Amino acid sequence: MKAADFLPSRRTWMQIFWVLLLAFFFANVEIQIEGGAGWAANLPTWRIPRNAWLDIFWGSREMTGYHAWVFPCVALFFHWPVLFSGRWTWRIEARLLACLTLFWLAEDFLWFVLNPAFGLANFDPVHAPWHIHWIAFAPTDYWTMSAVALVLFFISRQRVEE
Repeated sequence: MKAADFLPSRRTWMQIFWVLLLAFFFANVEIQIEGGAGWAANLPTWRIPRNAWLDIFWGSREMTGYHAWVFPCVALFFHWPVLFSGRWTWRIEARLLACLTLFWLAEDFLWFVLNPAFGLANFDPVHAPWHIHWIAFAPTDYWTMSAVALVLFFISRQRVEE
């Protein structure tokens, strides 16, 4: 494997740019929906309080009806090109999941940065209590999601030996 195999292609950079653009727009939509009350705190939606299962699978946050619907909706949007083209492979799925992971990571961060009720200065555990676990300057989810996205991007570039 050559060093160039680890560098993103122009196509990958364009995909990353597009995902970040989508995250920018969706963060602004969520700011309009949620205002300054993150994690759907003031929305009229059902909630499942924190419990052991949510601690394991949901970052110790409560599950809301809003998030239960918006997460799969966005995942379906990301999968539309595959359905439309009729072409699916494990490599394509890895790339889609990498892009989806990057989308949610960027969207969440942009929600803080762009939200007039927060801003970068308030990106901390005190002002974002729904992000329960933090490592250094970011929620634990950001670190794990970044690692997952990188691994999935790398997997999506691997060629199957014939």
